[in-house]
Amino acid sequence: MESALKLFRVMAYIVGVALLALVVAMVMKYTPIDQPGLVGVVAPAHGFLYVIYLMAALNLSLKARWNWWYSLGVLIAGTIPFVSFYAERKVVQRVQALPAEAV
Repeated sequence: MESALKLFRVMAYIVGVALLALVVAMVMKYTPIDQPGLVGVVAPAHGFLYVIYLMAALNLSLKARWNWWYSLGVLIAGTIPFVSFYAERKVVQRVQALPAEAV
Protein backbone atom coordinates (compact mmCIF):
# COMPACT_ATOMS: atom_id res chain seq x y z
CA MET A 1 0.00 0.00 0.00
CA GLU A 2 3.02 2.30 0.49
CA SER A 3 3.70 2.51 -3.23
CA ALA A 4 0.03 3.28 -3.95
CA LEU A 5 0.09 6.04 -1.33
CA LYS A 6 3.32 7.50 -2.71
CA LEU A 7 1.96 7.60 -6.26
CA PHE A 8 -1.26 9.19 -5.02
CA ARG A 9 0.64 11.86 -3.09
CA VAL A 10 2.80 12.75 -6.08
CA MET A 11 -0.18 12.90 -8.42
CA ALA A 12 -2.24 14.97 -5.95
CA TYR A 13 0.46 17.63 -5.90
CA ILE A 14 1.05 17.54 -9.65
CA VAL A 15 -2.68 17.78 -10.42
CA GLY A 16 -3.09 20.57 -7.88
CA VAL A 17 -0.32 22.61 -9.48
CA ALA A 18 -1.61 21.85 -12.99
CA LEU A 19 -5.09 22.97 -12.00
CA LEU A 20 -3.74 26.22 -10.60
CA ALA A 21 -1.81 26.72 -13.86
CA LEU A 22 -5.05 26.12 -15.75
CA VAL A 23 -6.85 28.74 -13.68
CA VAL A 24 -4.06 31.24 -14.41
CA ALA A 25 -4.22 30.36 -18.13
CA MET A 26 -7.98 30.88 -18.17
CA VAL A 27 -7.62 34.24 -16.46
CA MET A 28 -5.07 35.20 -19.09
CA LYS A 29 -7.49 34.14 -21.82
CA TYR A 30 -10.68 35.77 -20.58
CA THR A 31 -9.29 39.09 -19.33
CA PRO A 32 -7.91 42.03 -21.29
CA ILE A 33 -4.55 40.19 -21.41
CA ASP A 34 -6.19 38.03 -24.10
CA GLN A 35 -3.63 35.23 -24.38
CA PRO A 36 -5.64 32.14 -25.43
CA GLY A 37 -2.63 30.02 -26.44
CA LEU A 38 -1.68 28.98 -22.92
CA VAL A 39 -5.06 27.32 -22.28
CA GLY A 40 -4.53 25.14 -25.34
CA VAL A 41 -1.38 23.73 -23.76
CA VAL A 42 -2.30 23.60 -20.08
CA ALA A 43 -5.85 22.20 -20.41
CA PRO A 44 -4.93 18.95 -22.20
CA ALA A 45 -1.93 18.47 -19.89
CA HIS A 46 -4.14 18.86 -16.82
CA GLY A 47 -6.70 16.48 -18.31
CA PHE A 48 -4.07 13.81 -18.93
CA LEU A 49 -2.58 14.23 -15.46
CA TYR A 50 -6.05 14.14 -13.89
CA VAL A 51 -6.72 10.74 -15.47
CA ILE A 52 -3.50 9.44 -13.90
CA TYR A 53 -4.59 10.98 -10.58
CA LEU A 54 -7.93 9.17 -10.89
CA MET A 55 -6.21 5.84 -11.45
CA ALA A 56 -3.82 6.41 -8.53
CA ALA A 57 -6.66 7.44 -6.20
CA LEU A 58 -8.83 4.52 -7.27
CA ASN A 59 -5.95 2.08 -6.78
CA LEU A 60 -5.31 3.43 -3.28
CA SER A 61 -9.01 3.42 -2.41
CA LEU A 62 -9.31 -0.24 -3.35
CA LYS A 63 -6.21 -1.20 -1.37
CA ALA A 64 -7.30 0.83 1.67
CA ARG A 65 -10.90 -0.40 1.34
CA TRP A 66 -12.51 3.01 1.54
CA ASN A 67 -16.27 3.39 1.21
CA TRP A 68 -17.60 4.75 -2.07
CA TRP A 69 -18.46 8.19 -0.71
CA TYR A 70 -14.97 8.82 0.60
CA SER A 71 -13.45 7.50 -2.63
CA LEU A 72 -15.69 9.75 -4.69
CA GLY A 73 -14.70 12.78 -2.64
CA VAL A 74 -11.01 12.04 -3.16
CA LEU A 75 -11.58 11.57 -6.90
CA ILE A 76 -13.41 14.89 -7.19
CA ALA A 77 -10.73 16.69 -5.16
CA GLY A 78 -8.58 17.08 -8.27
CA THR A 79 -11.16 19.28 -9.94
CA ILE A 80 -11.34 22.11 -7.38
CA PRO A 81 -8.37 24.45 -6.92
CA PHE A 82 -6.40 23.83 -3.71
CA VAL A 83 -8.63 20.92 -2.63
CA SER A 84 -6.25 18.24 -3.93
CA PHE A 85 -3.63 19.51 -1.46
CA TYR A 86 -6.11 19.26 1.42
CA ALA A 87 -7.33 15.84 0.30
CA GLU A 88 -3.76 14.58 0.08
CA ARG A 89 -3.17 15.53 3.74
CA LYS A 90 -6.39 13.84 4.88
CA VAL A 91 -5.70 10.70 2.84
CA VAL A 92 -2.20 10.35 4.31
CA GLN A 93 -3.60 10.71 7.83
CA ARG A 94 -6.29 8.15 7.10
CA VAL A 95 -3.87 5.59 5.62
CA GLN A 96 -1.36 6.08 8.43
CA ALA A 97 -4.14 5.47 10.96
CA LEU A 98 -4.81 2.02 9.52
CA PRO A 99 -3.72 -0.92 11.65
CA ALA A 100 -0.25 -2.26 10.81
CA GLU A 101 -1.62 -5.56 9.48
CA ALA A 102 -3.88 -3.70 7.02
CA VAL A 103 -0.93 -1.86 5.50
